[in-house]
Amino acid sequence: MYTAEINRSHPACLLLLIDQSTSMNETWAGTGTSKADQLALAVNRLLGNAVLLCSKGDDRVHDYFDVGIIGYAQGAAPVLHGSTAERPLLSIGELARNPKRVDPVIRKVSDGAGGLVEAALPVPVWVDPMSDGWTPMVKAVELAESVISQWCREHPRSFPPIVINVTDGASTDGDPRPEAARVRATATGNGETMLFNVHLAAGPRQQVAFAASAEGLPDRNAAMLFDMSSPLPPPMISAAKRLGYQVDEGARGFLYNAEATALIEFLDIGTRAVTPTGLRELTSGSDSMR
Repeated sequence: MYTAEINRSHPACLLLLIDQSTSMNETWAGTGTSKADQLALAVNRLLGNAVLLCSKGDDRVHDYFDVGIIGYAQGAAPVLHGSTAERPLLSIGELARNPKRVDPVIRKVSDGAGGLVEAALPVPVWVDPMSDGWTPMVKAVELAESVISQWCREHPRSFPPIVINVTDGASTDGDPRPEAARVRATATGNGETMLFNVHLAAGPRQQVAFAASAEGLPDRNAAMLFDMSSPLPPPMISAAKRLGYQVDEGARGFLYNAEATALIEFLDIGTRAVTPTGLRELTSGSDSMR
């Protein structure tokens, strides 16, 4: 299982659930900016990298992915620019052609002579930071199950969907574990949907990454998110180890009290290492990926 080739005939699916509650306006430990701002930056970076991975070096973007984002605070709804309640998932090509806007971002780049200079680089934006409301995680996961189950019916031979839930608090509308179990029970012919969970730290706290057991977790919310999370398949375990994480047998896609760098690495692990060769191989130009 989890070995299906990803191509335009059999795309992959990535669905993000992002907490947009009022507490996301708090400063994220070590960043100097809010959790909402940093999460939006990380998500837009992830989407931009996905577009590059599916590009052939010109204006062509090959539809290796379907992507969606569900935001939850005032209820739960698709928030990816261009998506709707009727079309919660977009192909990566649609995403590339229709950013919400393109922002100039100052970054240091090579000056061609061994030094660095500051330059304004265009960065596409598909989702903006929001932080207003509660944390209706049950509704978000319910909606995810509806979206993913339909996608699986339409793509029975594809690599199973990946769902990543990013939150900074506890669910305010009940226990989402039954809904999470239903998400994980959806499947293609290549395996069950993977549901991963990330909790963002509000202050300096001990980070827990890729736990294999709920024993020793810091609180009940951590145990709940652990219970919701799928085990990592072997390619993702290898990717985590390459980044220096201690990953034991049975480790789950679970990160608690995450720092900003860890979130970016987690998203990288969860979205690039989904085949034995890794998603970077998708853009190699081999005949099998055309």
